[in-house]
Amino acid sequence: MATTGKSAAVSHVGKIRANNQDSGYAGQFLFVVADGMGGHAGGDVASAIAVRRITETDRQYTSPNDAEFALRAALLAANSLLAETVFEHGELTGMGTTVSGMLRVDDHVAIAHIGDSRIYLHRNGILKQVTADHTFVQRLVDSGRITAEEAAVHPRRSVLMRVLGDVDASPEIDTTVMKTLPGDRWLICSDGLSSYVAEDKIQAVLTSISDSQEAAERLVKESLDQGAPDNVTVVLVDIDDTGDSSHVPPLTVGSAAVPLVFEADSARRPLRLPSLLLHPLKATQTDDSHFEPESDEYLDALIQEDRRRARKRRVSWLAFILISIAAIAAACVLGYQFTQRHYFVGAVDGRVAIFQGVQQDIGPIKLSHVYKTTTLDLDDLSPYYQQQVETTLNANSLAEAQGIVDRLSDARQR
Repeated sequence: MATTGKSAAVSHVGKIRANNQDSGYAGQFLFVVADGMGGHAGGDVASAIAVRRITETDRQYTSPNDAEFALRAALLAANSLLAETVFEHGELTGMGTTVSGMLRVDDHVAIAHIGDSRIYLHRNGILKQVTADHTFVQRLVDSGRITAEEAAVHPRRSVLMRVLGDVDASPEIDTTVMKTLPGDRWLICSDGLSSYVAEDKIQAVLTSISDSQEAAERLVKESLDQGAPDNVTVVLVDIDDTGDSSHVPPLTVGSAAVPLVFEADSARRPLRLPSLLLHPLKATQTDDSHFEPESDEYLDALIQEDRRRARKRRVSWLAFILISIAAIAAACVLGYQFTQRHYFVGAVDGRVAIFQGVQQDIGPIKLSHVYKTTTLDLDDLSPYYQQQVETTLNANSLAEAQGIVDRLSDARQR
């Protein structure tokens, strides 16, 4: 079937993962990306369940606020559905998913977001991140404890503070309504793109490639060129003068595009405890990304641990610097002592003298000094020997230097 060229959805498993835990959807009004977590046991199931439930909102709304309410309600419904699925299938305990999606209503978009998938707006050649990551390191950046550059390499950069799953019965979801203009490009992506492709490169691709499908495929390729250790999913929405950016027919990619497969749980739990009392993800997590509850106590503990790590890092650097300085100083002392084992014969104030050290200097540091000034005048020597003394005569020992002086003295007597 023919498709319009005003939106695109592409998903790739990446070069390391065994299965694709991302799901994406580009429809008539709805565009969404979900990044599942929980390892092979359920990350793909979580994102697929969430996207399939949220796609029920893909219809026309009378106002952007109605769309915003519907999208938020869909994410909460998906969260409940995930919790019920875990209850029915205990082997999926610990699964969860991020979700970033938007609904178009005329010249506005309603946005709903939870987790660390992202929505970007590319307008007039400038790329701007619209959503905020619900991660531990982003909290540190927002509080001024670390920089964005430090967050990119932080050991806890994969810790999520908010996701859909079976932990929180009513997770906090970010929603907003924004105006959109002709020429805007909206990019929704999993962290398989944003974590491995720099924003200036994403901006360059969106600026230089006008075709939606080609641009989306190019972004995925950029991630693959970086090694693509994670699944990568891109949904790209172009806004033109007609106001129509729908994908006809709707396109589903990633885990949501294939049948759900998971084993039945033979040992169903006889009693369902409140979700808020459970913390299964910590014990069953096999994925690089993982979830920790957004509580003040836990966040404070992570911050204290981060401070301890920072202090330890500073102490390690200080120790390294001190050791380096000590090594350089020791090398300088040993080097200077080595130079002082050598001697040479030269001239000082018109007389022959014995110098200790070597003729070379290191900047203002003198590597030689007058050891002994003899009574032998340069004028008493022949022109040949005068020239030899003025250009210095090297000796390997003090005795050898004294021997040179004795020979010069004998030459004067003759």
